[in-house]
Amino acid sequence: MTGWSGLAGLAGLKVGVWGVGVEGSASLRRLAADGVTPYAVVDRASGATPDGLEMLALDDGGLERLLDCDVVVKSPGISPYDEPATTLAAAGVRLAGGLGLWLEDAPRDRVACLTGTKGKSTATAIAGALARGLGQDVFVGGNIGRAPWEPDAAPADLYLIETSSYQAHDVTTGPRVVAVTSLSQDHLTWHHGYETYVRDKLSLCTRPGVETVVAPAADPELERYADQLGPHVRRVAEVEAAWTDGLGLIGRHNLRNALLAREVLVALGVPGAEDETALAAAATSYEPLPSRLTRVGRVGDVEFVDDSLSTNVLPTLAAVDAFPGRRVALLVGGQDRGIDYAPLAEGLAAYGDRVLVLTLPDNGPRIARTIRAIAPIVQVEESTDLASAVRRGHAFAAPDGVVLLSPAAPSFGVFRDYAERAEVFTAAMRAL
Repeated sequence: MTGWSGLAGLAGLKVGVWGVGVEGSASLRRLAADGVTPYAVVDRASGATPDGLEMLALDDGGLERLLDCDVVVKSPGISPYDEPATTLAAAGVRLAGGLGLWLEDAPRDRVACLTGTKGKSTATAIAGALARGLGQDVFVGGNIGRAPWEPDAAPADLYLIETSSYQAHDVTTGPRVVAVTSLSQDHLTWHHGYETYVRDKLSLCTRPGVETVVAPAADPELERYADQLGPHVRRVAEVEAAWTDGLGLIGRHNLRNALLAREVLVALGVPGAEDETALAAAATSYEPLPSRLTRVGRVGDVEFVDDSLSTNVLPTLAAVDAFPGRRVALLVGGQDRGIDYAPLAEGLAAYGDRVLVLTLPDNGPRIARTIRAIAPIVQVEESTDLASAVRRGHAFAAPDGVVLLSPAAPSFGVFRDYAERAEVFTAAMRAL
């Protein structure tokens, strides 16, 4: 299809919405507000959407409906590299994402997309708090929170959009600023490999007119793929910054997230973003996000920290590094996505016997084997469940260490999501 762009351009076309989660539901509401009645299709259960729109399952007439469409707005979790997405594309149906369509019509000079393997949620939330404290009317959303194309979303001075690799793949029009926090293995199944993951994630940086802001400190992977960061790159210097004290964050990596967030506002031309006194005042309004290196309590002098949203190696090593000199019982493991845990073993070797690794189902045995083979100095024990790992971790961390849930893997399978995993962790702490 040619001759149209953006959500506003869908009027008069046959439109499908594939997947009705957070983004899909937002797309349905936006299309309804624009006078477009799409086909709603989900993978399995047929029925009706909350608004009463007929919803078909893929294998119950849904695929045929989508093949009859001019454009299909798909949910981010649907990989374009898998069937039946490839069948739709081969049939000439345009597969689009809600964020990509929104950006085609958005006031791009006021938009920043923050991405990276880890740290993007924290950096986005910090940027939002700072901007509000500096007097800006800010929309913070995307992969975190609401979709900016919700029909009731009011116009804003700035749009700070956390952008996943899934969403980045579907973006064709770049924002004014793209910030990249970090780069390491993630979502390999969806992207069909690491090289494709990197290409999709960093494709945001190479859109015309984009300025790329890169996190401080040398990230070997970002250096390796520097040619994909675009022609206009602003590298953030890692410096001590007293204004960040009011954020209440744990760990050196979160200082880097804060410096990156501030540089995003500078790149967008936000007044006061270079004023340390104004930034210090704005920082006090920041509320730390849940399950991102969050202190949840103590048993005696042993501290319990929830980092349940850590789903790969990079943030887990950063989390351990946030507690220098202390004994750390590290709880790792979850859904197996084929990630290589050799870098985790190599990183943990530096801590010697100060760390006890307690592995969890489902991929816990594979993690344990990797650590034993590469870093035999590191203590490893396999746990059957999270509650028993918490009890063992507390015994190891006493008298004044840390029990750290930083799984380096998703929660799905054993738990509904990261939040349920965090709840079980906290409940096990309280049971002590």
